[in-house]
Amino acid sequence: MNRLVVTDHIFAGLEQEQATAATLGLELSAHQISTEAEAREVLAGVRLALVNFAPVTRPVLSAMAPGATVVRYGIGYDNIDTEAARELGVTVCNVPDYGSATVADHAVTLLLVLLRKVVRYDRAIAAGQWPAPPDLAPVHAFAATTVGLLGTGRIGREVARRLAPFGFTVLAADPVADAEELARDGIELVDTATLFERSDALSLHAPLTPATRHVVGAENLARMPAGAVVVNTARGGLVDTDAVLAALESGRLGGVALDVVEPEPLPVDHPLRDHPHALLTPHAAFYSEESLHDLQRLACEEILRAGRGEPPRCPVT
Repeated sequence: MNRLVVTDHIFAGLEQEQATAATLGLELSAHQISTEAEAREVLAGVRLALVNFAPVTRPVLSAMAPGATVVRYGIGYDNIDTEAARELGVTVCNVPDYGSATVADHAVTLLLVLLRKVVRYDRAIAAGQWPAPPDLAPVHAFAATTVGLLGTGRIGREVARRLAPFGFTVLAADPVADAEELARDGIELVDTATLFERSDALSLHAPLTPATRHVVGAENLARMPAGAVVVNTARGGLVDTDAVLAALESGRLGGVALDVVEPEPLPVDHPLRDHPHALLTPHAAFYSEESLHDLQRLACEEILRAGRGEPPRCPVT
C-alpha cells in the first residue's frame, strides 16, 4: 500500500515524517494506537512503518507487506517481536545514538541529587522542618564515593565522562567491554558481583535480556554497601521493584532514582510513588528538544533508505 504509517508518537509535529513520505511518493498515515488489534489494522499491507510503543507482534508483522521495514523511534525494541520479524523477512531498525548525551545528563543529575540528598532536604523543609545537615547523615564527599556502571555502551561511557571531574572512583561491569580501553578512561572493569559489592552508587546502562532481568534484585542488593543508591535510566525490567522497596524499608538501600519502571507506569497506589527515599521521573531521560529532533531525523533517514532499497544503518534483524 502507498502509505508511510506512524503507529504512535510523542512529537509536537510530524513535519519530517511528512517530508519523508512526500519524497518517497507516499501518503503519511499517522495514528496513536496502543493495542495489537489496532496495530494489525493500521499496518496491514504496509511496507514502511515508524513505531514508538505500539505492540508489533507476530500477527502484526504477518499482516505487513512482504519485505517490510519497521523503524523504532528509540533505542530499545522490546515491543517488537524481532524473532518473528526475522522469520517473516521483516527488517527492524532502531535509533541507538540519538539521545545518548541527554540520557547521560539525566542519569548523572539523578545520581548527584541522590548522593547529596537534595530531595530529602527539600521534602523536610516543605514539611515545615529545618533539619541540621547531619540529620540526614551520612553524606560523603564525591572523592570518597565509588560509582558503579552496569554497562559501558554509548550512554554508560557518556556518564563516566561526566563523572570524571567530580573525583569519583568509577567501576564497570560489562561482558563485552575491554579492560584496557576502559582503564584509559579511568574506569576499572570488574565482574557483576564485585560491582554490587563495591558500589556506593550504581547506575544502570545495560540492555534488558534474560540474563539481566531483575539483576537489581534481593541477592545483589544484599551485596551493596549499606546506604547505597541505585539509578535506572535504562530498562525497567533490570530492577525488581519489590526487592528495591524491601531494601529501602530495611535501610539496606539509601535511595533509588528510577526513570524507567516495570510495569510502566507504576500503579497509582504503588508504594514507591510517594516513598521518601525514592525519586521518580516519567521515562523522561531521553527528552530534550534537541534529542527529539535528532530522533525524528534519524528515524526518517532510515525510512528513506528502506524506501530507496538501500542498506539500513541500524538493523536489529
